[in-house]
Amino acid sequence: MITGIGHTAFVISDLERSLDFYCNKLGFREAFRLDREGTPPPWIVYIQITPGQFIELFPGGSGENPTRPVGYNHFCLLVDDMAATLKELESRGLEIPGEPTRGVDHNLQYWIKDPDGNPIELMQIASESPHAAADASWQALA
Repeated sequence: MITGIGHTAFVISDLERSLDFYCNKLGFREAFRLDREGTPPPWIVYIQITPGQFIELFPGGSGENPTRPVGYNHFCLLVDDMAATLKELESRGLEIPGEPTRGVDHNLQYWIKDPDGNPIELMQIASESPHAAADASWQALA
């Protein structure tokens, strides 16, 4: 079932300014970056707050760009068993069309929306994902 919040995602306008804020000012650390074909790198920069908890930064946003506005993008709920979680949510009346997919980061993901249309990602962490590696690295620093 759902085990916690994995990340909150924001579209940002200035990567260096955001890294300064989250890493230098708040004291978090940049954990890793992901690139996606057809998208200028980096596609996503992950800031680690604690093991298993991240902020996703999507560079390239603009207050003047309606297709990529700056601000909240989505939040992610971690699940321990995607199939069982989706079955449980469906039994509670949530429509579950389609199947989970494997993301660029190797994690299993499925997207739902709240009643206002806000996107929520369900994610099951894969042992070979950069999230798992970042958590292992964090533990090694402790």
